[in-house]
Amino acid sequence: MPVTPWMRYEQPNTGSHYLAPISYLPIKQFRAIPKFFRYTFEIQRQLRNAPGLIGHALEARPFSKKSWTLSVSRDQQSLRDFVCIMPHCGVRKELAPHLGESQFAQWTVEAYEIPLEWKSAKARLTQC
Repeated sequence: MPVTPWMRYEQPNTGSHYLAPISYLPIKQFRAIPKFFRYTFEIQRQLRNAPGLIGHALEARPFSKKSWTLSVSRDQQSLRDFVCIMPHCGVRKELAPHLGESQFAQWTVEAYEIPLEWKSAKARLTQC
């Protein structure tokens, strides 16, 4: 599962603004990769039913122990609701000891920018 294509769940409205978060999740050790992918599948199931989610994508580079998530939500409340419920809430706690220094960024995008480009999104992080 190196790169998942952009999955759209809700059509963005022309002229509307949305919240775009990106995360960089470095995995400390190769032995944690199976656990990471198991949890990734759980969260992807959660994403399919997340209210306010416009779309998302994942880039995982298991041989370099790096991964990024990219999504667009209707607003801050939609993102908060997703992050604070299971399984995402539990997965964050379970994976924390297996991750290096994670990075997060979020910004506002307009409907015409969706789906987002990985290169410009990653540039919002301080290092990759």
